[in-house]
Amino acid sequence: LGNSSSSVSQTLHWDTDPSVLQLHSDSDLGRGPVKLGMAKITQVDFPPREIVTYTKETQTPVMTQPKEDEDDVVAPKPLVEPEEEKTLKKEEEEEAAPHELTEEEKQQILHSEEFLSFFDHSTRIVERALSEQINIFFDYSGRDLEDKEGEIQAGAKLSLNRQFFDERWSKHRVVSCLDWSSQYPELLVASYNNNEDAPHEPDGVALVWNMKYKKTTPEYVFHCQSAVMSATFAKFHPNLVVGGTYSGQIVLWDNRSNKRTPVQRTPLSAAAHTHPVYCVNVVGTQNAHNLISISTDGKICSWSLDMLSQPQDSMELVHKQSKAVAVTCMSFPIGDVNNFVVGSEEGSVYTACRHGSKAGISEMFEGHQGPITGINCHAAVGPVDFSHLFVTSSFDWTVKLWTTKNNKPLYSFEDNSDYVYDVMWSPTHPALFACVDGMGRLDLWNLNSDTEVPTASITVEGNPALNRVRWTHSGREIAVGDSEGQIVIYDVGEVCIPCIVQSTLQNT
Repeated sequence: LGNSSSSVSQTLHWDTDPSVLQLHSDSDLGRGPVKLGMAKITQVDFPPREIVTYTKETQTPVMTQPKEDEDDVVAPKPLVEPEEEKTLKKEEEEEAAPHELTEEEKQQILHSEEFLSFFDHSTRIVERALSEQINIFFDYSGRDLEDKEGEIQAGAKLSLNRQFFDERWSKHRVVSCLDWSSQYPELLVASYNNNEDAPHEPDGVALVWNMKYKKTTPEYVFHCQSAVMSATFAKFHPNLVVGGTYSGQIVLWDNRSNKRTPVQRTPLSAAAHTHPVYCVNVVGTQNAHNLISISTDGKICSWSLDMLSQPQDSMELVHKQSKAVAVTCMSFPIGDVNNFVVGSEEGSVYTACRHGSKAGISEMFEGHQGPITGINCHAAVGPVDFSHLFVTSSFDWTVKLWTTKNNKPLYSFEDNSDYVYDVMWSPTHPALFACVDGMGRLDLWNLNSDTEVPTASITVEGNPALNRVRWTHSGREIAVGDSEGQIVIYDVGEVCIPCIVQSTLQNT
């Protein structure tokens, strides 16, 4: 560094050893000014002392004047060597990152029995939870009811509760049969025939719907390769569903199995049915029961649910040595396992029995002018025995009331203007029955009130032909199935309560 003043100029030089610093003057070196040039400089960095401080914004009082020896008290954390730090990070990443499955391993898991069972069970539960709808604004003081009093009175007889429809499985399929579970009253099984618009889908479908949850999809989906014409819950086996098919086979589904196809089926042979089976029914008690099936060629078979390879017994229903009776519907009186009534294609009704010296057709009842579509024996239990009464529906637009004590109808209900497809007595009200017709109309007839016009009537939106009707076991709801694959559930109001019960309630 040079200076123009009289002071002695001095130059700082780094020795080759950077640890030794020497100071020389130009006079000591004995030479004049040195020309400046490029030189290689060795740079040494001394990192500053790392001061570790800890701060807490809660539950720690702030000190305005810290003590002098505070730094000595707080010992800094020892520095982690770079190599050790990398090793720790690598171990953490290995622990955090899961094992990446190959595509083959993924497919193996997705198709495993354990995963399918878990996924089916879990999705059903999640769907139930997501579909629950609860009115959190309900007012228990009754203010909301004052505004809706007129609506409540208007819907005191029949009001819409639920609709069941599946875009894939029930669209364009006719609901061929309905049945409520005895063990789980909220479960409804519905059978469907083939969908002509979907030739690659199974011809026969049976769906189990759940009234307890607001989910819009079926609880279980079962299918087979022939249209299902009838279906019922196996009364004493809550996991089993029985179906009668158009091919004549009886099929058995089990909801404990992950398969949607039948776990058992009857053979297609002369020993069993070879014609469509429109009637299946489980009769008997917990320890002694049978599955009864009848096909349209008049053959009745009795089966054990444990073995469907061959019927326990069978016989032909023939009236007075003439041709076989083409059975379309069947009903057993409540508590009876031997005697039953059947409706036929030619419009006649027959009583028959399974055992005894006169097994087969007993009596013939004439009165309808068209095929019988539905038949049902009186089901209400009370102080008076009405088990001899039964009702029938027909293509002749009428519903008729019969007694087994007379071969002529007691009364004919002629308020309909289309085919009447089904009829059923109320299980709790002795004078109440329901019927459905081809105009989409559901009628409730209370014989204690009127026999000329229905006590309550409602038409399903779109006027689809209603093919089946079924009361719940409580008698407070009623289900109807139509020709488009839709099932509609209605709440039945005060009309479903017998008069003796109503008077008892009023007195209390």
